[in-house]
Amino acid sequence: MAHALALAARGLGRTWPNPAVGCVIVRDGRILGRGWTQPGGRPHAERMALDQAGDATGATVYVTLEPCAHHGATPPCAEALVTARPARVVTALTDPDPRVSGRGHALLRAAGITVTEGIRAEEATRLNAGFLKRLREGLPFLTLKLATTVDGRIATATGESRWITGLEARRAVHQMRLTHDAVLVGAGTARADDPDLTARDIGASHQPLRLLLDRRLSHSPDSRLGRTAKDHPVWLLHSASAPPDRIASWKATHARLLQVPEAEGHLDLTDCLRRLADEGLTRILCEGGGTLAAALLKAGLADDLIQFTAGKAIGSEGMPALGPLGLETLADSPRFRLLDQRRIGTDLLAHWTRA
Repeated sequence: MAHALALAARGLGRTWPNPAVGCVIVRDGRILGRGWTQPGGRPHAERMALDQAGDATGATVYVTLEPCAHHGATPPCAEALVTARPARVVTALTDPDPRVSGRGHALLRAAGITVTEGIRAEEATRLNAGFLKRLREGLPFLTLKLATTVDGRIATATGESRWITGLEARRAVHQMRLTHDAVLVGAGTARADDPDLTARDIGASHQPLRLLLDRRLSHSPDSRLGRTAKDHPVWLLHSASAPPDRIASWKATHARLLQVPEAEGHLDLTDCLRRLADEGLTRILCEGGGTLAAALLKAGLADDLIQFTAGKAIGSEGMPALGPLGLETLADSPRFRLLDQRRIGTDLLAHWTRA
């Protein structure tokens, strides 16, 4: 199952709205076939592994998620496994999709195949947290990334921020972009940094979707995002108050525009994320500035927090990593627990998850 989970991780960022699944077929201590969900969500991991194995009669199949039991663009994987006649199927998780939700396991058992469930379930849950959250809560899993000095600043008082962290840390962020469906920033960061939000200098074979929260479409269509929208998709979330000429200008770049509600002069972040989940997104990496970061934390929308800390100090006149949270007591502060901490080049990476 550990091998199947490692295979599943290869699909992260490329399979949405489908889950990233891994499958390994073993007989007599020998791997006959293995597979993982392919870009776009198909073929499924089980189909890839079965095709590689050829003959899976009497084998044990390890798969990180319950085999699907519904007819979609392809026949159900549970039926394909029944036809292949393995002796045993071992799964990590039951699929919460109401079209499956135990039916895949039931089909296998009805065919006389032994089914063992819940093997390395915690790891499988972590890996497919985005898929699971979208089904259960109607929201994508959101990772908030911060790159700060030791005193929690993201830029000097003049706005200079290139570069707070070193080359190795920046490459690590680009790798993180590839394991998420999309990268998100707000209008303030877009205007200040003119980012392109792609994965560079790491031999990337694909690029994440790029998202911009921009209530009135203030960011220029002649920006890096606008100039590259035809080649690498860009979605802009805006409100009804966006001027028609700005809407037309952005549409001309081939960017996709999504109108969402606003409240008190701001986009409603929960509604924004729900809309993105409705569009199929499961995992989003937010690289926005202090205002957006604070708003996501205050709304309880950040699931993971990734902080890169550089051995530099700017002082209180620098720009803080987080805007105001409006807290009155320490007990009200957003709380996270540490998952991992390690050195990345000359910087420190800390990976936190919501407590």
